[in-house]
This record gives sequence, C-alpha cells and structure tokens, in this order.
Amino acid sequence: IRIMFFKKNKIFFTALLSVSAITSTFAGNPDRAGSAGGAQLLINPWAKSSGLANSGTASITGAEAIWQNVAGLAFTKKTELIFNSCNYLGGAGLSYNAIGFSQKVGESGVLGVSVQTLGFGDVEITTNDVPDGGVGTYRLSYSNIGVSYAKAFSNSIYGGITFRLISERSANIGMSGIAFDAGIRYITGKKENVRFGIALRNVGPPISYKGDGLAVQLKQNGSDYTVVQRPDKFELPALLNIGVSYDFLFTDNFTLGANGNYCSNSFTKDQISFGLDLKIKERVSLRGGYMTEAQGKSTFFDGQTNVWTGVAGGFSVYFPLGESGTISLDYSYRPTVQFNGIHSIGARINL
Repeated sequence: IRIMFFKKNKIFFTALLSVSAITSTFAGNPDRAGSAGGAQLLINPWAKSSGLANSGTASITGAEAIWQNVAGLAFTKKTELIFNSCNYLGGAGLSYNAIGFSQKVGESGVLGVSVQTLGFGDVEITTNDVPDGGVGTYRLSYSNIGVSYAKAFSNSIYGGITFRLISERSANIGMSGIAFDAGIRYITGKKENVRFGIALRNVGPPISYKGDGLAVQLKQNGSDYTVVQRPDKFELPALLNIGVSYDFLFTDNFTLGANGNYCSNSFTKDQISFGLDLKIKERVSLRGGYMTEAQGKSTFFDGQTNVWTGVAGGFSVYFPLGESGTISLDYSYRPTVQFNGIHSIGARINL
C-alpha cells in the first residue's frame, strides 16, 4: 500500500525532496539585507492574498496565484480577469497597480498573464549645481510581466511555472532582467480539505544597471573629463515559501480556512505568517492574518525590520454573473509603523 501511495504521488514527493536539498541555500540572512535588487518582486499587490498576510501559499487560486504560488493557477475553472490598485505605504505617494488574466486550455492546463507596475509620481530633478531642484521633474517606471502555465497532474497534485520580465527605468538609467517562479500544490483529506504548497520565487541571473546616468562630467585643470562608473551586478530577492492550509467545513454555507506559511528569504530575515478566511454562503469572505519575523525581535511595534510584518485584514463580496460566473470586490489593509498603512482594492470576474 505504501509503495502504491508513493507512486501515485511521486511528483509531490520529488518536489519535496528537492526543496529539502535547497532550503539551506535560501535560509534567512539578515547580513545580506539591502544587497539584492528587484525589490518590487516582493510586493504583493493583490487584496485577497495580502489580507491573509501572505499565508495562502497552499490555498490561493486563480490568476492571483501567479504572484504567490503559480500552482494555484491550475484551479481556474474557465476564465478569470482581475484588477487591483494598491496605495502603497500611504503618504509616500506610491501606487502599485496590477492586472491578471487566466484561461483554461485543454482538460487540465491553464495559461496566465500578470502585469504589475509601480508608480512614484513626479520626482524633482536635482544635480550637483542645483541640489534643491526647481529645474523640472522626471518619472520612475518599475514593472514586471509574468507569463505562466499550470497543470493538474492528478486529482491531488498541481504544478506550475512562471517566466517573468523585470524592468526598472528612470530618466537616464535602467535595468532589464528575467526571473522564474515554480510551485506545486498537494491536496489530501477525506473531503479534500487539507492542502500543502511549495513555491520557489524570483530565481534568475544577476542584473546590473545601464545608461547615461552612470557617466559623470568633470572639469579639472581647464579640461573636461567623462568618468563612467561600472555598476556591480546584483542578485534577485529569491525566496522559498512552504505553506499548509486546512478547511473547517462546518456547513455547506459556512467554512473557515486556516492557513500557515514559512517564507525562507535569501536576503533578509525569514518570515512566518498565519491567516483565517471565513466564507459565508459563497457571497462574503472575511479575512485576517499576522506575519512575524523568524529571527530576532518580531513584535509589530518593537524591533521589526520589514514593513510587511504585522497584522492584516480584508474582505470580499461576491455577486452572481450570468448562469455560473461571479464578479467580486476585494479589499485589504495592512498597517505600518513608519507610514500610513497599505490599502489594496480590486475586482475580479470569473466566467
């Protein structure tokens, strides 16, 4: 019986053994904090999963799963379109917008696309001669585009992969790069209410900035010189998520999903998060979560080193669309110490 069980679920166990072999590579390392680039890849723009404090690695489904665990993309029933706008770090003037689309192809495959953009508003131009500005403004442009494919390998095992293009641009300097995500989901239990998820994110080659902004014009002894700086390459903020979820099926119209996640970061402290998702009659969902750091002080108002740690909460309201579709409104809020919190609001259409 044990041999038959292993053969049936060999994809999941192979992935689990692979994760065990590489976990030490992604162990949290606070000494490397700030040395990675592409920090935009760590920002969760989606209201539904951020309301759970990013604890839904084992439960997130649909196009939103492209960010956290692409294996969840395989649960798209037919077609899904989602929009989200995030007032990132309220008071800082930052906006993070995202759009996602997923489409089922064949009997068990799903294709997905996500686009995320981070806006900084108008930035004052300053130079050595004009350090106080007043000579104009420019705009920064951060974005990443993910193309994903996920598949149901059996009734209990799902997997997926994402290819992501990354871009960061200013007036005279920028960078472009690629990253890969991969994830797997395993479902078990008599009522299929126990889930395990593993996701490896932001894995890619080192990247460096390029552009005219790296050249400095100098004048010495009556002669003009151009000094060109050679930027070092930086690594992407790779991380590993290991999650579990359990659904308490009280009645057909009343369920409570409990989620837990361990995030092993390669460039900062590891994080542990928990979340609860209460669903009422498939019309309303209420969510709450908490994230803490695995090393050192971890209380929300004392000693935290990551703006995403602490409490989170949100809700969704669902409305019927046609014979079998739905349209929903999602909202989440994450308080922060140094800023005025993070509001995320979005809408999704399922056909």
